[in-house]
Amino acid sequence: MPSIQNVYDNPTFHEGYRSLRQTGTGLNDVLEQPALHSLLPENLIGLDILDLGCGFGDFVRYACNHKAASVIGMDVSARMLASAHQMTDDETITFEQGAIENLAATSFANQQFDLIVLSLALHYVADYRTAIIDIANQLKSGGRFAFSVEHPICTALAGQKWHKDAKGNDLFWPVDNYREEGPRHTSWFIDDVIKYHRTVETYVNGLLDAGLQLNRLLEPEPVKNAADAKWENHRRRPPFLLLAAQKP
Repeated sequence: MPSIQNVYDNPTFHEGYRSLRQTGTGLNDVLEQPALHSLLPENLIGLDILDLGCGFGDFVRYACNHKAASVIGMDVSARMLASAHQMTDDETITFEQGAIENLAATSFANQQFDLIVLSLALHYVADYRTAIIDIANQLKSGGRFAFSVEHPICTALAGQKWHKDAKGNDLFWPVDNYREEGPRHTSWFIDDVIKYHRTVETYVNGLLDAGLQLNRLLEPEPVKNAADAKWENHRRRPPFLLLAAQKP
């Protein structure tokens, strides 16, 4: 089994990511989180919820504020969890350090949930199909799983950059080796961050093969209040793919 990646505990990476998220104006806030929230059940009242890759605990606190019965936030990064603890004060919330690749080792391995969310973490996981099967097994009948990943159009090439003209204008986003799934060694805050590219087909069929029913597929564009020019490129190619599925 490939080693479990934990770049968020790298001090340089963690500080860069923390600074980015503190602005509240990044792609997570303008694109990904509004889209993820649109995939949730109509209300969260009384639900048992699991947030895998919970990071700073933003969604955990959101679920608690919307009257979930219980919320567990899990992350592989001790640094992220330390920040989450500092920002959270509610007895219905539990945090635990653990890896998506090793859910069987968690304290909640035998629990089932009404809702499992996973925000921008599955593209760091090598074995997608096994992860989805494990997640499906922890859903109650009728439970929902909603997740986001970097769009396969973005992960196909490790460079993840626009092709520019001589004046530095963005001409087009190159896509190549789309069918060649596997690791891509990228640079983001630090060198050699590994993201696993897989096709839209693989993302969808992994859910179906795990016995889940597909509810929705999203390739979100910026929300209306983010209409200035810096967001226009994200209408030219989708940065995120989101999927929601239900357990029969």
